[in-house]
Amino acid sequence: MPTNTIHLHRVLRATPDRIYRAFLDPDAMTKWLPPHGFTGRVHHLEAKVGGTYRMSFTNFSTGHGHTFGGEYLELVPGECIRHTDKFDDPNLPGEMHTTISLKAVSCGTEVTIVQEGIPEVIPPEACHLGWQESLLLLAQLVEPEIPD
Repeated sequence: MPTNTIHLHRVLRATPDRIYRAFLDPDAMTKWLPPHGFTGRVHHLEAKVGGTYRMSFTNFSTGHGHTFGGEYLELVPGECIRHTDKFDDPNLPGEMHTTISLKAVSCGTEVTIVQEGIPEVIPPEACHLGWQESLLLLAQLVEPEIPD
């Protein structure tokens, strides 16, 4: 069964540790990961190698959603997150692998994401668009320095 791979790259004005935390904190994930027009819910998250997560996105307009989850394969604080993703929907078959790499740079953090094994029925350009929206929301979450 054919699949797609996408590559994303951003530089964010935040520390690698703050961005790393945003990828593993359930409350943060529901704020930034669902693309525009979707809400998100984290049903379970155990952020450790071998741990699993499960979440869902719901289309705010239609109320329809999809649930997905996976296993954490590698967690290096402030540097790397690797995990699997699998949709519950049988029309979105296969297992995806996502690698998030973080590297401190002079003005913040370079974020590189590679997502492999995207089901063929999901057009790569739609996946890119969704990730671009999510990464904009991520920047809005992690870049502000708000004192207590």
